[in-house]
Amino acid sequence: MRYEAPTTTKEAVKILAKAKGNARVLAGGTDLLVQMKSGLVEPDVVVDIKRIAATQGIEKTAKGFRIGASVSGAQLRDHAALNKAWPGVVEAANLIGSDQVQGRSTMVGNLVNASPAADSVPALIAAKAKVVVVGPKGRRTVAVEKIPTGPGSTSLKKGEIIESVILGTGAAKIGDAYLRFIPRTEMDIAVCSAGVCLEVGARGVIKSARVTVGAVAPTVVLAPRAARAIVGTKLDDAALAKLAKEVEKVCNPIDDKRGTIEFRTEVAGVLAKRAAKIAYQRAGGK
Repeated sequence: MRYEAPTTTKEAVKILAKAKGNARVLAGGTDLLVQMKSGLVEPDVVVDIKRIAATQGIEKTAKGFRIGASVSGAQLRDHAALNKAWPGVVEAANLIGSDQVQGRSTMVGNLVNASPAADSVPALIAAKAKVVVVGPKGRRTVAVEKIPTGPGSTSLKKGEIIESVILGTGAAKIGDAYLRFIPRTEMDIAVCSAGVCLEVGARGVIKSARVTVGAVAPTVVLAPRAARAIVGTKLDDAALAKLAKEVEKVCNPIDDKRGTIEFRTEVAGVLAKRAAKIAYQRAGGK
């Protein structure tokens, strides 16, 4: 195995594009190193991106936030402005592993690992997050939901890496939330999950919304009909019931020892209702 530690994105892309065999990117390593130690993957080339300035730090701009691909969950947790603007996104990322894991794990790593049960992905998609992808043909900005294509697979082409995550400003009347169900109290993989981001207008009426569900299909699922069920309402009981019903319709989970199809489907609706209530309160709804 060859180890490379480039200092620029351009250099990293060049190494990956020319690599023969299995080339893997190392950011936090909380997925890759475990997979290597268990014999699931045997990379021919490992490209460590932590020394690349463009993948580091959280930058607040007039348009929102740029989060480097190698930024850890602990760094997200400690960034006051990001927590204020996008508490649901930060909370989701901070559910990944233990406190020790948080010092290394990254949202981008969680995204490209492409697990249907990834915690940060439903929250990112609900928040309309995008990623900056850099490759041999240049750079492009892609919606997060376009990256995972199935369990363990992504839309990234040979030589491409994600350099950063882009989030909006998170206005005062916008709130987001993420919830998951796990069998244990912590450090487990989601049996099902839900993310909600919504904007509240005059008199507490919801102007727009995005609803996502995780661990109930090969990739995180956007539920536009569920979102429309609460737009134009003050999140009354009838709207919440319709939200849950529409969430259940988009679920297509597996049936295993961690949860049955029926259980996952019903709980996904329950989590969506609870997440919507939290997001509504955070957006200033009453």
